[in-house]
Amino acid sequence: MQKYECDVCGYIYDPAVGDPDSGIEPGTSFDDLPDDWVCPECGVGKDEFSPVE
Repeated sequence: MQKYECDVCGYIYDPAVGDPDSGIEPGTSFDDLPDDWVCPECGVGKDEFSPVE
């Protein structure tokens, strides 16, 4: 699955890991994250993330 990087702080969302602190299970793709999910490092929204090459 595709990883995404926060354009602001560089946090990498890895679907294999999810975001357990926010209740996001491993195996959750970026597209399946809730619309109100925010970067756990800096708090920006999903629109501030870009796919990792």
